[in-house]
Amino acid sequence: MTIRLDKIDRMLEKLDVVLDRVLPDTPLPPDFEQYLAFRWERILEKGRLTPVAHPHLFDLHDLVGIHDVVEEVVRNTAQFAAGLPANNVLLWGERGCGKSSLVKGLLKPFAPQGLRIVELKRWDIMSLPAITTLLRDQPYRFILFCDDLSFDEGEGDFRNLKTLLDGDIEARPDNVLIYATSNRCHLMPERMEDNTGGGEIHPDEAVGEKLALSDRFGLSLGIFALGQDDYLAIVRHYAAQRQLDVADEVLCTQALHWSFMNSRRSGRSARQFIDDLEGRLKLGAGFSVADFIPPQPAAGSSES
Repeated sequence: MTIRLDKIDRMLEKLDVVLDRVLPDTPLPPDFEQYLAFRWERILEKGRLTPVAHPHLFDLHDLVGIHDVVEEVVRNTAQFAAGLPANNVLLWGERGCGKSSLVKGLLKPFAPQGLRIVELKRWDIMSLPAITTLLRDQPYRFILFCDDLSFDEGEGDFRNLKTLLDGDIEARPDNVLIYATSNRCHLMPERMEDNTGGGEIHPDEAVGEKLALSDRFGLSLGIFALGQDDYLAIVRHYAAQRQLDVADEVLCTQALHWSFMNSRRSGRSARQFIDDLEGRLKLGAGFSVADFIPPQPAAGSSES
């Protein structure tokens, strides 16, 4: 069956009308007064800032054991919020150590000073020129937050990010910074052959290209695995915050058992343990798993 060209033209016209309604050429400006956080939503070649109605207003006081890193990021953000020179920030290190929570926690103290956060995905990097154009003339300060940022070998997007961090022919807006988190210090995989050359005539140049991206972040701060004392300090902090009536010895013993079973000691693991403990305590002693799961037949028995 053939479709007439005039029918295709009519279908394309209708599609254009729908797209113009969804993303008009001059979209309404985001309400930066009412909303504190936004997501970049890309549709085809265009995009828009979508407000986050219920942002996660993390409390920086809950970040135990990484005081030095928190202090540096807060100081940099205070400079930025005050209209003073400040740096792009890269937070790297172990998973679950508080990198993302630290960035989200900046809203609570700095939103009254005009700070707003725009969350980006890694694949939104190519939209940075469009995003900065939207934000440039706004009377607010914006952190573009890219969580879990990393690049695989051979990907070209990291070169574009290098240019955008330093600014290309267009000057970078003074009211925009990029805060990124990553499990990798240099955002890219590093291999043993990087140390030996691996066939490269000029291996120092190949390595230098990898390092050049992380160098674009004026502040590159590492957060490492927690020691046992720091892990237990976080557990005690959460337990006190939630007013859990548990003896310290019991609390610590169970927390260490939890970390052993999950093979990690981190702020995230400590919070997950406290969630589990609080739930068990509030469920009550009268709870029995047998009330919900039928008993298993004895070994060797047969069901009729």
